[in-house]
Amino acid sequence: MAHFLRGKQVGIKNDFSAGLAPELFVTDDVLLPKLLTPRRTDQAFQLQVARYGVSSKISALAYDPVQSLLAVGTHDSLYGPGQIDIFGQKRVNVTFTTTRKALIKTLQFCADKIIGVDSKNDISIFSLETKCMIASYAPPGLITALVTDPTLDYALIGLQNGDVIAYDLDRQAPAPFKIPNLWRDRTPRAPMIPVVTLALHPRDIGTLLIGYSEGAVIYSFKQNKPLKFLQYELQPGCPGGDSDPMLANKVRRPKLKQALWHPTGTFILTGHEDSSLVFWDVKDGRLLMARTVEENYVDRPRHASETSGSTTGTVSLKEPLFRLAWCCKENSDDTGVLVSGGASMTRYPKGLTFLDFGPTPTYATSTWQILSDFFGKPKKQHTLPTPPNTEIVDFCLIPRSSPHFAGSHDPIAVIALLTSGEILTLSFPSGHPITPTNQLHVSLSFIHPYINHIAIASIDRTRWLGMTENRSHGPPMLRGGAEATHPLKRYESRNILQTAHADGTIRVWDAGHGDEIENEDMLQADIARAVGRLENVEISKMSMSGVTGELAVGLSSGELVIFRWDHNRNFGREVPHRRVEGFGLETIKDRADPALKEGLLPLTMLNQQEGSVSAVKMSDVGFVGVGFEGGTVAVIDLRGPALIYSASLNDLSKQSKHGSIRRSGGHNESKPEWPTVIEFGVMSLDGEDYSSILAFVGTNLGRFLTFKLLPESHGGYAVHFAGICLLDDRIISISPLNADTGVVAHASPSVVANLRSGYMVNGVLLVVSQSGARIFKPTAAKGAHKTWDNVLCDSANVVRVEDRGYALVGLFGDGRARAYSVPGLKEIASADMSRYLDVKRFPEALITATGDVFGWSGPSEIAVLNVWGTGQQLPPSLDKLFNVESLIPPRPTISNIQWISGTQYVSPSDMDILIGGPDRPPSKRMMEQMRTEEQQRRIAGRPVPSASSAAGGQDEGYWAYMQRQVQERTERLGIMGDSMDKLEENSSGWANDVSKYVNQQKRKVILGAIGSKLGF
Repeated sequence: MAHFLRGKQVGIKNDFSAGLAPELFVTDDVLLPKLLTPRRTDQAFQLQVARYGVSSKISALAYDPVQSLLAVGTHDSLYGPGQIDIFGQKRVNVTFTTTRKALIKTLQFCADKIIGVDSKNDISIFSLETKCMIASYAPPGLITALVTDPTLDYALIGLQNGDVIAYDLDRQAPAPFKIPNLWRDRTPRAPMIPVVTLALHPRDIGTLLIGYSEGAVIYSFKQNKPLKFLQYELQPGCPGGDSDPMLANKVRRPKLKQALWHPTGTFILTGHEDSSLVFWDVKDGRLLMARTVEENYVDRPRHASETSGSTTGTVSLKEPLFRLAWCCKENSDDTGVLVSGGASMTRYPKGLTFLDFGPTPTYATSTWQILSDFFGKPKKQHTLPTPPNTEIVDFCLIPRSSPHFAGSHDPIAVIALLTSGEILTLSFPSGHPITPTNQLHVSLSFIHPYINHIAIASIDRTRWLGMTENRSHGPPMLRGGAEATHPLKRYESRNILQTAHADGTIRVWDAGHGDEIENEDMLQADIARAVGRLENVEISKMSMSGVTGELAVGLSSGELVIFRWDHNRNFGREVPHRRVEGFGLETIKDRADPALKEGLLPLTMLNQQEGSVSAVKMSDVGFVGVGFEGGTVAVIDLRGPALIYSASLNDLSKQSKHGSIRRSGGHNESKPEWPTVIEFGVMSLDGEDYSSILAFVGTNLGRFLTFKLLPESHGGYAVHFAGICLLDDRIISISPLNADTGVVAHASPSVVANLRSGYMVNGVLLVVSQSGARIFKPTAAKGAHKTWDNVLCDSANVVRVEDRGYALVGLFGDGRARAYSVPGLKEIASADMSRYLDVKRFPEALITATGDVFGWSGPSEIAVLNVWGTGQQLPPSLDKLFNVESLIPPRPTISNIQWISGTQYVSPSDMDILIGGPDRPPSKRMMEQMRTEEQQRRIAGRPVPSASSAAGGQDEGYWAYMQRQVQERTERLGIMGDSMDKLEENSSGWANDVSKYVNQQKRKVILGAIGSKLGF
């Protein structure tokens, strides 16, 4: 009955929702195929979501250069537990969750595994190949440090009590190896000496650098004892890193925060809580240089006036040291130190500090002074800048190919983590910003930087396939993984999401329908460049045409910028802006990014200085409607482009006092009013016998305005005000509908082209406000309405359910999504969204014409649901992460001279005995290593070392293998010793011959002189 009455009131004879049953309204993840099969009512609300973005604030980063994967750990928050997200090329993404809700503190890749340490003191180990957790371990103490190596099957764990234990990653059990607190023997009365950092020697895996809070210790696995103790001590009068005059007259030992090796293992760097950087000689344990990022020799006494404070008695405040990395180029002797923190609080610009030392002096021929000057006077020092008001707390280097040297070998970029939880990508070592567009996963772009507004457009598939921008950029950072195959829906329009970021960057990409995304590339538009400034570029509204791909962007500062797909005539060169104004607009084509050859380029800009842009709509037929908070509405014709209409809402309200559905109260006339929704359509107004292009404007006070766009004789268009209505309150959605078929009556190029031949559209409007919905024919006063029951609607749209019909879908303040029939406005079904979406951000949610809901589930994450889904659970990601063909390069080793001179080389296989004990069977890695060595031996045509091993073949046992290795090494040592003995004998004989020859010559000279005197 309700359908019949409401339909009759507006002249609609058909029920456009007749084919929709309540059982079909089932929210579902868009990654699932949409199979509309009936279900029982009790199955109707099984929810599962797909997400873009990062669930919570980032807490840890890790990169694997072999597999080319990036891992991100998050905090435990109200929006979700701490988790590990692995990102690869394009849209490859796999998420790991821990056994308990906790913050992810540390992440490290180790061969085919990712290891995470959480705030609950658990170590979680996940397989990149099987994409599941393979082990979880809670050590006997609080974890304070972790180190792994891609050539080792062990994770070394530093504990708060100062012990170092080992966990067998292959056997998934603790190893019997343990290093007690070595510093306890040095200072037995110290209350707590925890391990704060661990680092394996970059070339000798048998040497471990243990950083305690009091100092560093060099430990030898092969000798099972500490070799050197390194403690930074400041005598009275020494300024130290913080230059605090209150402590200058005391002996102090700043706490250690990080210790790391020089890439060749010749030197050690320790960072301390007073921001001191201390360089040590490994062989003698000598302190070579104590400095900060700004001054040298801070461990030497100096007068108070020589400290870095501006006046005597003042303190030069410095940032704490957050992270250190000793980087090297392809030549490991050419090094530099990257420092996060440690600089003066007043330094500008802020950022990472890179001390480029250059090639390291030859240790054997360098004096102590040469080495000290080397670390005190870098070849170059510069800052990798960050945006204003930001601070870096951690960073992750992106090496070119090698996972060794603590992940600092030949890096090409660095990903910095800011205090806000955002990330920043910089080139290394130049420090130039790198856009994440088509470099990182789309989810990482949500925090690069944060998003402040989203919009969506339905673009034809063919059009979107042709929108691939041509931009100059470096090689992709993430090349690992392989995407799973999804169903291909060739004839659907694409869900093209536009995200506006805090730095004025707009990124446009295909969010899909849960199908195969053919064009996965992102587009980028730069508002800061388009308006000619870097500050005050907050984006308030966006709208994109689904036919032309043109983009209209409104700013909080009042400008409206329009982008159009085009070729850049100034590609590769920066040209100065020449101010050209005409028809109320400013041309900004010369502000295109010189690195962009083809893509979304700035076209024109409108600046009416009427306050923030409150509404914008880019039509499919070349018109742009824009509203400002100052109460002005304007229309732009892009065929000029030209501003063809601008008027104040107050003036329009005074022109028309009739046609109201509900009379206005006097209390609204004094309140500020601005447009909230703008829409274009094609239909006939009430009482007219022709159809025309119409523009509809809804305001925050519930007023509804209609404008006609009519062609003129000179070829342009003119805008005429047609009427005004008053609805209940703030208007949030306007949907023009064909009263005969229910199809949305948008202004499309095909329909507008038929208007000249007399084409008629019998249309109505479905307008949704916060408190109700109305169906009426513009601009008449008659219509039908429905009021929401004790709840406000935050977002709404008319949705088509395949060929079954149309429905009005809305998100309401009680956390539920509801579907209503058209035109009866009878509730069909509802579903609870509050468990998956942030109800407070429902007004920012988007509902597409296909029933996809894009809503915020956290500060930097959106969930994508479909209200006409299947109700099935989302399966785990089918993307592949691990590539077995990507082999880990051999670990760097000691030089031949070091080996000959007596340095004991310990291989990863030897470490298995030293850490795992004699009873540990060979691991999978060792078995694979033996097979590889055997294959290499056969390829090289080398003879098999012994008959027994040759006969044994693959049946050779582990201990037989180790015995053979020791025997071969002994034989080589014997051969080398014989060679050296023969060399010594030959050298001794040659020296004796030379001595005899010299004596003979001397004797002949003397006898010749005597003979000449005697006359012989």
